[in-house]
Amino acid sequence: MSGPDSKATTLSPDCEGASEATGSLFARHRKAELALRSSLVGNRSRRKGQVFDFIWLVYSFFFILDPIQRHSQRAWILFGVAYAIFLALYFALVFAKQQRTQLLLLLALVVLGVAYYPFNVGASGMFIYAAAFIPFVTENIWLSGAVIAGTTLLTAGEGWLKGYTPWNWGICAFFCITVGAANIVASQKMRSARKLGLAHEEIAHLAKIAERERIARDLHDVLGHTLSVVVLKSELAGKLIDRDPDRARREIGEVEQIARKALGDVREAISGYRAGGLAAEIVRAQSTLETAGVTLECDSQTPQLPPAEETVLSLIVREAVTNIVRHAQASRCRLAIEANGSSTALVVEDDGRGGIYQEGNGLRGMRERVELLGGKLRIESAAGTRLTIEIPPRQPVPGAEVTA
Repeated sequence: MSGPDSKATTLSPDCEGASEATGSLFARHRKAELALRSSLVGNRSRRKGQVFDFIWLVYSFFFILDPIQRHSQRAWILFGVAYAIFLALYFALVFAKQQRTQLLLLLALVVLGVAYYPFNVGASGMFIYAAAFIPFVTENIWLSGAVIAGTTLLTAGEGWLKGYTPWNWGICAFFCITVGAANIVASQKMRSARKLGLAHEEIAHLAKIAERERIARDLHDVLGHTLSVVVLKSELAGKLIDRDPDRARREIGEVEQIARKALGDVREAISGYRAGGLAAEIVRAQSTLETAGVTLECDSQTPQLPPAEETVLSLIVREAVTNIVRHAQASRCRLAIEANGSSTALVVEDDGRGGIYQEGNGLRGMRERVELLGGKLRIESAAGTRLTIEIPPRQPVPGAEVTA
């Protein structure tokens, strides 16, 4: 069981995809965060999202109350300039994609509020807008809390210094706290929901990769074994065609039967279904080894095993026999199976050339299958090759199922 299976192999595209799955998951989470930040209300899914973003402008109505009450041209001019700047900042915030840009725009909004608040008590609403937007700009709760606390203090402090009534600045300070805190909770829930959705997508993606790898392992075992037998019997038929035509025809007939059976095995591998069991696999192994001129010694009775264990051991026997025929140059193979209350053990050894220094696809597939059942695979190849597989007893778990 050496040769090509002892050489390093390159990763298939599916395996490369599996190795990149973790990085892909973090990248998607980053994309989710950017998507959330791109909308100050967390719902920038095209037209409906854009309309929803601008609904909040209705609260800017309070900015106009003070000029209406003052009946002053100066008040209206200041309102017009300040409101135009406010709208420009608001639109820029809605469409900005970079976090740094959004933070600078929020800072500009706070500065505008500080500058205009002394001339218009309703401008304290700009502080509320900043407190409401910050949780959607950053996922850092401490930064959001600091901005909310800062806008609250600015509202109360500047209002007190300007001599506004506690009712005026107190209401605005209260809304800075409540709206900001509510939006922290809402934004975190949105982020969690988005990341959970991405995690489910990634799990489904990894499940597909795992299924592809399972099919690849099964096809490697099924076709590797079958094609080895086809090659052996074809070579034998070619040698016998002149001196023993009848036997050559029988060998060709068997090649046809094996090829037909291989087609069924491929279909079973793709569907994940296995039939025949370990006893049938040992019979096939004896026929294959006999064709290759290798004597099989198997005195053990096939024990009753759980379906998952029997499937794994059957595939391991098939792969081991294939490697012996292809690479081992052996004349004898011994197979022993032992099952008791503590564990199940399978030993496959040959007297071939040994020399396995690195695991290839076949041996790696064996190890993966055994480890899925919590077992161990040992390889000794100093003189010949000896595979020892030990599988511990399975603990039944309600609702759980192990598949090979």
